[in-house]
Amino acid sequence: MWDVNALSAAVLSALKAYRLGDADARDVCQEAWLELLRVPGALRDETKLRAWLITTARRRALRLITRNRRETSLPPPDPEATPEADVVRAERDRALWAAVGRLPERHRRLMWLLAHRPELTYMQLAGELGISPASVGRLRRRCFDRLRRTLETGGWA
Repeated sequence: MWDVNALSAAVLSALKAYRLGDADARDVCQEAWLELLRVPGALRDETKLRAWLITTARRRALRLITRNRRETSLPPPDPEATPEADVVRAERDRALWAAVGRLPERHRRLMWLLAHRPELTYMQLAGELGISPASVGRLRRRCFDRLRRTLETGGWA
């Protein structure tokens, strides 16, 4: 059987490179173990458990760092928003969702999930969309490329 303490120590050691706080590193380590339980068959070769846990934890650490950057890098809302700015924002949003409405069904569903459920992981997005987790990034890139081209054609550069 597995030595959970030794494997967790190895994962935590690998996470030091990401400069996470102790609590965040332990959470990421725990999430890696939970992923092993959540996804039957994720680990095909039990001899590679250590590497699988470390890789999974590293990916989750990167996701956590990215999410934290997004949360801290957003500018505070402008208390003096003008009616003109509100009109431009509303028109931009209308154009965006109209362009999304012209996308293929799978792309529309992905955009809705990204906009309304940003906390979803790639694994969860894959489950919602009925695709493999490895396909989510490619689908997202194709969707954004198509949306960008549609908006540029409509004059929204």
